[in-house]
Amino acid sequence: MSTFLILLVILAGIAFLLVSIMYWKLPAFPALLLTAIMVGLLSGLPPEALINSVKNGMGGTLGFVAIVVGLGAMFGRLLEVSGGIGILASTLLNRFGEENAPKALGLLGFIVAIPVFFDVGFVILVPLITGLSRQSNKPVLLYAIPLLAGLAVTHSFIPPTPGPIAVSELLGADLGWVILFGALAGLPSMIIAGPIYAKFIANKIPKVSENSIAFDPSHLKKSAAFGFICSIIALPLLLILLNTLLGAVLGKAHPTAQIFGFIGHPFIALLIATLILFFYASRLEGYSRNQISSIATSALEPAGIIILVTGAGGVFKQILIDSGTGKLIAEGMLEYALSPIFLAFIMAAIIRIIQGSATVAMISAAGLMAPLLSSTSFSTPYIALLVIAISAGATILSHVNDSGFWLVSRYLDLDEKETLKSWTVMTTLIGLCAFTIVSILSLFI
Repeated sequence: MSTFLILLVILAGIAFLLVSIMYWKLPAFPALLLTAIMVGLLSGLPPEALINSVKNGMGGTLGFVAIVVGLGAMFGRLLEVSGGIGILASTLLNRFGEENAPKALGLLGFIVAIPVFFDVGFVILVPLITGLSRQSNKPVLLYAIPLLAGLAVTHSFIPPTPGPIAVSELLGADLGWVILFGALAGLPSMIIAGPIYAKFIANKIPKVSENSIAFDPSHLKKSAAFGFICSIIALPLLLILLNTLLGAVLGKAHPTAQIFGFIGHPFIALLIATLILFFYASRLEGYSRNQISSIATSALEPAGIIILVTGAGGVFKQILIDSGTGKLIAEGMLEYALSPIFLAFIMAAIIRIIQGSATVAMISAAGLMAPLLSSTSFSTPYIALLVIAISAGATILSHVNDSGFWLVSRYLDLDEKETLKSWTVMTTLIGLCAFTIVSILSLFI
């Protein structure tokens, strides 16, 4: 099959995916699965081999993702009910003071989104930003944009959040490098798109919140000190980073590196943190161990959707590899000397803009990029940069086809034009800033 025909097959697959989601209103899981099967058939893969590719792609991907996303979801839910988010919010605001509240909120969003899904973190904390707006008589966007930027950056760039976990698994990236580069690209992006942009847009949309709901962490169970909450959130990240760094410095055969290779594996690191938080939360007044168990289990419902969508992305990747289509795509990219970083960003951005879902954009772009990695040789750090490039592309230009757009619009009482000027521009700034940083880092790796 010629490169031209392969390109037509891929374009047809993407078009079919977009029509399935936007016109037929299919959920992302069957839409991705149907797209992968269609691409496999058009690529000439025999039916029996196609079925095997579906099984291998789903099983190979979910063996890692299901465990990490499931444990991460439980960890976040336990942190929520134990009052950890309330402690983080009140402590950061007290230490930064009202004048520096936007910076504190950006940092708060960055920390909270590590264990908690984006929409959950926003809904929990939105009374805080509306309360600050009323209390100070300043525009609500002065406080909302930094919080949203912090939440969005971590949600897109920092494992163990589901998006970067899924892309990392599909590309075979080392999570330690992904965390490191995600922080290097994400923190400056959060500052520019958060506190800095908030000062500008708040003057353009000087709407003071009239929301009567005040943030009151007392409805959450009283938890331990701020230091404990920060430590428990940082624990799995530090263990994963130490696993990567010690393996690189000492060599994987070194006894110390082997120890941290075990406890710093994402499975074990998240399991340790989740168990600590489970036994801590089960000792809180008013909660029995059975109640905490039920609360933790309830977190798996939203996680299940992400796990299945990621598995369908794994099927797409496997079919591209098994059909040989992915190899021909890689050869075509090398022939035209296209930068993998740029291509990863653009593919994710186009899918994101057209169909809205950042998760679908990340997984689709990762599925298209994965065959390139199997056909060419890239360093471990470079593959991690590809993960962040895809995440950056999947972040930009959230608009009316994205559920996050309407979540922000309704909770902050903004009309569509105001939401486009604030939220949409903010997400675009995050994506462009992160892509710029990744492009610069790629010159040295």
